[in-house]
Amino acid sequence: MATRKPTDTKEPHIQQEEILFLKDDSFNHDNVCVVSGAGTGIGRATAIAAAANNLMTVGLDINAEEGKKTQNLARELGGQMIYIQTDLTQDADIESAVSEAAKLGSIRYVANIAGIQHIDAVDNFPMEKYDLMQRLMLRAPFYLSKLAIAHMKQSSDGIGVIGHMASIHAHICTKNKPVYNITKFGLRALSQSISAEGEGKIRSFTISTGFVKTPLALNQIPAQAEQRGITREAVVRDVMMGASRIKEMMSPIEVANLFIFGFSRHARYLIGGDLLFDGGVVLTY
Repeated sequence: MATRKPTDTKEPHIQQEEILFLKDDSFNHDNVCVVSGAGTGIGRATAIAAAANNLMTVGLDINAEEGKKTQNLARELGGQMIYIQTDLTQDADIESAVSEAAKLGSIRYVANIAGIQHIDAVDNFPMEKYDLMQRLMLRAPFYLSKLAIAHMKQSSDGIGVIGHMASIHAHICTKNKPVYNITKFGLRALSQSISAEGEGKIRSFTISTGFVKTPLALNQIPAQAEQRGITREAVVRDVMMGASRIKEMMSPIEVANLFIFGFSRHARYLIGGDLLFDGGVVLTY
């Protein structure tokens, strides 16, 4: 994989050789993997990687143009994927998406990835943005998990896996991201709750990374610069990658590969756990 510069702000194109391919009897076209936020970034990469690993992949996103692009990219790599336009803040959309996904096979895997960001201090945070982020990034994963678990329990073996995209902000809190911090901590609690009830058959996990080269991360650079009164270059160098021992952002496919591992037979003891891939930000000093 080519080395990426810390200041390179273009989302990388996914190459087949970058995808983690695992041999797993459950990775077949009879089993469905539902991926939220499949239109861009980590969601797009995870949908592509799941399809490439022979799973019948269902990508959910509100952005039809980008969702269909992901579908085409997955099919170009030989995978099977359909895109369903879904507003994850609407229960009826979530219910319909899960119902359609269940028609394609046995819902076995879910990747809760969709998210947004808003940069503001607690005392200045708009409550309408708070409500939107909570609904999209915590309530929607809960409801999608709730509906998927019902299908998993009805399958022939009752087995399923639900992964959630957390963050280093599920471990530490940085300023001006209060609701993002809250939702990411909440996803860890959701994962552990699902796992506590899953009796080892339905398990859940979270993935916590530092900054990933996605539109979500790249688009917040100007806001961070304004909030902190520094240049955009300084945001990337000193804020985003400052505490990381690796001075480059992860690529979306590197994160997607963690979902593939977490779904696989190789991760059967990953029950309520968190995959912390953060370049050493949280645990080194």
